Amino acid sequence: MADIIITNGIVVTMDPHRRVIENGAVAIEKDRIVAVGTTEEVLASHQAPTMIDASRKIVMPGLIDGHAHAGHGLIKTMGGGDSDAWYEACHKAYTVASTPEFWRAEARLAALERLRFGVTTGVSLLGGGDTILRTDEPIYGDAHCEGVREVGTRSVVAVGPTRPPHPRTYARIVDGKAVERPVSFEEQFETCKTLIDTWHGKHGGRLNIALITPTLRAEHLAELGAENLEEAKRQARLTAALAREAGLVFTQDGHTKGSVSYAKELGILGPNALLSHSTNLTEDEIRIVADTGTSIAHNPSAIASILGRCPVPELLEAGANVCLGSDATAPDRSGDMFRHMQQCMHYHRTYFKDPTWLPPGRVLEMCTIDGAKALGMEKDIGSLEVGKKADVVLLDLRRPHLYPLNMPVFRLIYFANGNDVDTVIVDGRIALQDRKAVFVDEDEVLDDAQRETEAMLERTGFWPMLETPQMFWRHVRATDQIEN
Repeated sequence: MADIIITNGIVVTMDPHRRVIENGAVAIEKDRIVAVGTTEEVLASHQAPTMIDASRKIVMPGLIDGHAHAGHGLIKTMGGGDSDAWYEACHKAYTVASTPEFWRAEARLAALERLRFGVTTGVSLLGGGDTILRTDEPIYGDAHCEGVREVGTRSVVAVGPTRPPHPRTYARIVDGKAVERPVSFEEQFETCKTLIDTWHGKHGGRLNIALITPTLRAEHLAELGAENLEEAKRQARLTAALAREAGLVFTQDGHTKGSVSYAKELGILGPNALLSHSTNLTEDEIRIVADTGTSIAHNPSAIASILGRCPVPELLEAGANVCLGSDATAPDRSGDMFRHMQQCMHYHRTYFKDPTWLPPGRVLEMCTIDGAKALGMEKDIGSLEVGKKADVVLLDLRRPHLYPLNMPVFRLIYFANGNDVDTVIVDGRIALQDRKAVFVDEDEVLDDAQRETEAMLERTGFWPMLETPQMFWRHVRATDQIEN
């Protein structure tokens, strides 16, 4: 006997045959899918105490966000587009002005945003950039993971050492004051090991740890000097080796302009590697990605995709695996993967000046089954198939922008947005029902986020960064260029 049966829906399976089942049904027992078929077929062999009528709804796999940042949800638009101010806010808040309560509040807010948008699995870097990861002590990663656990989504939390030289300055808040101390690479590495032991594969496999090291690009080679460069290479190899030994995803942020070739020289690429952005790749680097089985997290809405281009069609044609990322939440984008699917299509069609590139189904694959492959989870998530984890999203089609009720898969990808999501099941548990979170009080999550943001602003004195910049109105260009 099943526990949950979803009936009468338009089931978009994303299985190897890409079946779309009209009047379809999905049966769930505990955390697994036990039947997928027409409603008549499923009900003939299964009963359940919980029945969900999906009439005029799409039933689909949970969406997967291949790249985002923890912490950013409470920083968001600070600085109003001034990139230097934005980075200052991230750096100071994350290293010397944040508490475990800050990280838990942000994690719950970001996880709730994902849940409401039908994103059941997401990668979250514990900080931003590669010198402001909060890995001085495990308590901050613990707080983040606990926040995600409470909301009930599935997460891959990326932790790792910062760029040399070490030590780096971090601070614990004691009685409202920052008590600073130097933190070595070895301490950060031990923090990562502790978080792996505590969280990886726990809570039904919903919480997982990935490892990250700073990406080495041309400007870093010039800036670091010979001694620090050799140390950076040693640390990258050591961290990548730990990821392989522990069976973890190994990720790097901000690849561009020759950095993939350098990563190959370091020997850190492979089927468990996930490189974000990956703009301005050469033909040789496209081949390297495909040949090593490395995955790419493409973030079409990110500023990095304005400053350079990730050659997604070329990568796909070469046989590489590319998933979709939001790079959320900052400074101008949310975690709504429907937005990023639509942005992805327009981005590459504009480049080629040809609307036939990246058909909508290909982009949906990028944030379902291809995202699962990038995380090494394709046997468990990414499609609605018997034996897989029950990560299921119901999207309400009875909306003005999605009617009339025909060509539902086209409407799903071209016209839907995260606010059309009605019900979300993660790991066989209903986490969102009638657009309301089940496991947490949404008002409490929002109030906690507000309180912790204001406490951070008091500690940093960053209140002026919330002011609307002078160039906001009546100008065609801001004076400060946004970089990311």
